[in-house]
Amino acid sequence: MPPKASLNWGLLPPSFLLPSSARCLLQQNASQISRPTIAYTSIRTIKSTFKPKPDRFAHDPSKPALNSTSTAALERKAHSTPLRTGLLAQKRGMTAVYDPETGKRTACTVLQLDRNEVVAHKRREKNGYWAVQIGAGQKEARNVSRPMLGHFAGAGVSPKRWVAEFKVRDEEGLKVAVGETVGAGWFTMGQWVDVKAISRGMGFAGGMKRHGFSGQPASHGQSLMHRGMGSAGGSQGSGSRVLPGKRMAGNMGNESVTVKNLKVLQVDEKNGIVVVNGCVPGPKNQIIRIQDALGKPWPKGPMTVAELAPVEILATTGDAKTTATAAA
Repeated sequence: MPPKASLNWGLLPPSFLLPSSARCLLQQNASQISRPTIAYTSIRTIKSTFKPKPDRFAHDPSKPALNSTSTAALERKAHSTPLRTGLLAQKRGMTAVYDPETGKRTACTVLQLDRNEVVAHKRREKNGYWAVQIGAGQKEARNVSRPMLGHFAGAGVSPKRWVAEFKVRDEEGLKVAVGETVGAGWFTMGQWVDVKAISRGMGFAGGMKRHGFSGQPASHGQSLMHRGMGSAGGSQGSGSRVLPGKRMAGNMGNESVTVKNLKVLQVDEKNGIVVVNGCVPGPKNQIIRIQDALGKPWPKGPMTVAELAPVEILATTGDAKTTATAAA
C-alpha cells in the first residue's frame, strides 16, 4: 500500500470550489500581498529530556570528532609507530647467560643477522605511508623472478631470500639510504625489542592440547572419552546449534606470534649476533622480525649507518689523515 501524502492544513481549496464573493477577496489580497504564500507542514516529534551525548568516535569528549582522512589516521598512529626501521634475523637456538656479579642464570635466545640491506623506501606521497623495506640472506639469481631481479638491481643489492617492510613514523626514519647494509650494532645492550615470527606448526591437535581443556572424569562410566572435548553446543539456549568461535580441535601453531618487551643482553657486531632474554617463537633457523619495543620508551640508538662505524676504523682513519698531513 503506497504511503499517504501529508495534509497541508494551511492551504485553501481550489478557487473553483469557492463562492464568487470569496474569490473576489482572494484576488484583492493577492494584489496587495507581493510575497507568495508558503505552505507549511507540521512535523510531530518527541522532545528528549536528556543532554546530547559526545561523539563516540572522538578520542576525548571535550575535543572534536576525529577526521576520516588518511593523514589524520597516520597522526593517530604516530605515537605507536617506531622512529626507525627494524631488522631480519634467524633464530639459532637458546642458551643461558650468567651474571658474573650475582651468579644469576638467565635463559636467552641467540639471533643472527644475515646481510641486512635496505631495498626500498615507501613514502607518504607515493605509497600512502612511511616504511623501510629490508632484504636479508642470499638467493641465486636463477631462483628469483624477473620482476624481483629488476627490483634488487634498481636498489644495487644482491638477490635476497627474505624481504620485509618496517613502518616508521615519518621521513626521519628513512635516513638509512637504499643499498646500505645494517648490522647488529643497530641495537644496543639494555634496550627493549619486540620480536615477531611464525610459531612452530604442531599439526592437528585435540582440545586438551590446543586450548588446555581438562577432559572428562577418569572414573567409572567413562569409556574412551577421557580426552574428549565434551558437549559442543546447547539445545534451547543456543538455538540447537554450535555457536561461532567455539574452541574445538584443529590445526595448532603455524601462525604469526609477537613476543613483546624482550631485553637485549649482548650484541656482537662482528658476527652479527643479538642475544635477547626469554624465548622467541618459531623453530631453529626461523626468520625473525626485530624492532624497537612499542611498550617502552624509544631507545637513543643510531638513526643512520654512519653512526654505526666502529671506533677502530675511525681511529685508523684519523691516524692516516695525520700521517698524510705530516708527510705533506
